[in-house]
Parts: sequence; structure tokens; C-alpha cells
Amino acid sequence: MMAGFAAAYMSTVGTQLNWGASYLVNDFYRRFLNKSASERHYVSISRWATVVLFLLSVVVTSMIDTVGAMWELLLALGSGTGLVLILRWYWWRVNAWSEISAMIASFVVSIAAMALVRPRFPAGSPLVQSYVMLITVAVSTVVWLSVTYLTAPEPDSKLEAFYQRVRPGGPGWRRISARLGYDRESIPGGALAWTTWLAGIVAVYASLFGIGKLVFGELVNGLVLLLIAVLAFGWIAKAFREEDAGERAQRDVVPATGD
Repeated sequence: MMAGFAAAYMSTVGTQLNWGASYLVNDFYRRFLNKSASERHYVSISRWATVVLFLLSVVVTSMIDTVGAMWELLLALGSGTGLVLILRWYWWRVNAWSEISAMIASFVVSIAAMALVRPRFPAGSPLVQSYVMLITVAVSTVVWLSVTYLTAPEPDSKLEAFYQRVRPGGPGWRRISARLGYDRESIPGGALAWTTWLAGIVAVYASLFGIGKLVFGELVNGLVLLLIAVLAFGWIAKAFREEDAGERAQRDVVPATGD
């Protein structure tokens, strides 16, 4: 059992360190600071990035008293980036600087909001996390939208290549789809695609709490929650079948190039 715990812990730590080093080297250093170095150089930089991330993680964890506090920090840090990470699939104007500015703003604002909000409420009050997340989302959204309009969009060649490969559809990509001859394509899944997302949330939580109720002997409540989960999974399966049929029909559409 101890070996299993140790292996799970080390796999998680190793994944996060490699993941973070990959972001820093491939998505930032190699793209913006040094584009023409050798692979040997990038490997060396990634090793140093891993060490730096490890040391920074030691500093951060020394400031955290409980696991719950760490989760609150992670939720606050990520709250400001959620909207831009969703909209990048639905709006062609979102660029790399939109995401970078959202991450930086979310980090800075969430830390500042915690320092300002926490003294105003009793210790352990759930209102602290709520206010921190609301402030972080609001300020980060203003920042990344401003940066989006103040910076140049991605090159047309990249946008067109992305659209050809993904075919995201929707009004946010109308400018690109019209140029490629697809006119205005609908979003995969149709106008009710958001209900699949909602059904996914319901399915996950109903399954978790339903199994928990059964474990603690609350048979009726557990079965009701599991029935709700089954219905939610059924809705998702139905949406997937319809989406597959729509994608097959969409692939058959030939762009109106006028040739």
C-alpha cells in the first residue's frame, strides 16, 4: 500500500513538473525568446525549468497549511482563465496573448484579492472564496479582452488551417469560414450543445453522490441519484450520435470556392 501511495504521488509530481517545463520551454521560451536554438539547448533549458519549478513549489507549499487551502488557491488561480480557454474555440479573435494575459492577471489578482478579502470575514467563511473568484474573473476578463483588442490577431494562414482541421463553426468564426467558402456553419452539436455540457456535470455528480449514498446505506436516495446519472449519460450518448451524423454530413460539404 505504501509503495502504491508513493508511486501515485511521484507520478503526479513528475507529471506536473514535466507539464510545467513543457509550457515554459515550448510555448514561451522557444516561441518568443529563442526560436533558432538546437534541440540540445532546449533540453538543457527544460532541465533548469524543472528545477526552478520544483524550488518554487517548495516555497508555495511552505505557505499552505492544509490541502483544502491549496485547492482554494488553485481554484482562484484558474478562475480567471476559464472564459478565455472556452471562447478560444468559438471566437477567431482570441490569440496567444489573450491566454497569457489571462493567466498572469488571474495569478496576480487572485493573490491580491485573497489578501484584501480574507481579513474582512471570519476564519473559514466560504464567502472568502466566492468573493475572490468573482473579483478574479471580473478583472481578468477585462484584462484579457483589452489585450486581445490591443494585440494583432493570429495570422490568417494559421486561422484558416485551424478552421479546416477543426471546423468549429458558429458566428464567432463566420469571418474565417466565409473566406474559406463554407459560409456560416453551425456549431457542432447545434444550438443546444450546452445541454450536453450541463448533462455531463449532472452525470458526474449524480454518480459520485449516488454511489456514496449506497455505501452509507441510503438505498432510495442512492438509486434516485444513479437513475438521474443514467438519464444524463443517455442524453450525452444521444447528442454524440447526432453530432457524429452531423460531422459526416459536414465533411461532405465542399467549400464554395467559385472555381
